[in-house]
Amino acid sequence: MSAPIEYYYSHLSPWTYLGHQRLLDLAARAGREITFMPVDIATIFAQSGGVPVAQRPIQRKRYRMAELRRWREALGVELNLEPTFFPRPDQPAARIAIAAQRAGADLGAFSLALMRGCWVEESDLTDEATLTAIADESAFDGAALLADSRSDAVSEIIAENTRLAKERDMFGAPWYVVDGERFWGQDRLDFVARRLGVEPA
Repeated sequence: MSAPIEYYYSHLSPWTYLGHQRLLDLAARAGREITFMPVDIATIFAQSGGVPVAQRPIQRKRYRMAELRRWREALGVELNLEPTFFPRPDQPAARIAIAAQRAGADLGAFSLALMRGCWVEESDLTDEATLTAIADESAFDGAALLADSRSDAVSEIIAENTRLAKERDMFGAPWYVVDGERFWGQDRLDFVARRLGVEPA
């Protein structure tokens, strides 16, 4: 039986959002499971030399916007290029996602709902009431997930995900590992598809 795809990501990465559904579709076509591993992206950046968007030179900020616009149009995906609640810390969303995972959630669908909150619906993913509402709308007990998201157990899972991401040389999100081969970015999903033995989306 083939190993699951390791998927390291941040809900507040637009690139993760742009690739998320396509990864789910590729995995389904290839008959592969996905191990969903939300990480602490600030720790990844600090360890790997990455720079948060707000601190990047203006040239890089302008090019980032141009690329986001291109990908939005190429994929036909809803995407607010300048959401009100970005940049923000990604840990509250990661924590409630892991709490949902602990409750048996399909993180493919729930993580997409969280990402759409930021990148489509102008939701603040650092606001506990907002996270609870997204969980409720996804047919979970939002209050219970929020309570568990504050637990030491959830903190330990994020820390372990981040440790493993470092071992896999992660420096940006999304980061995919297929049978030991590493891929950075949703624009590498064609290579992920080839590695999985299926046609690119």
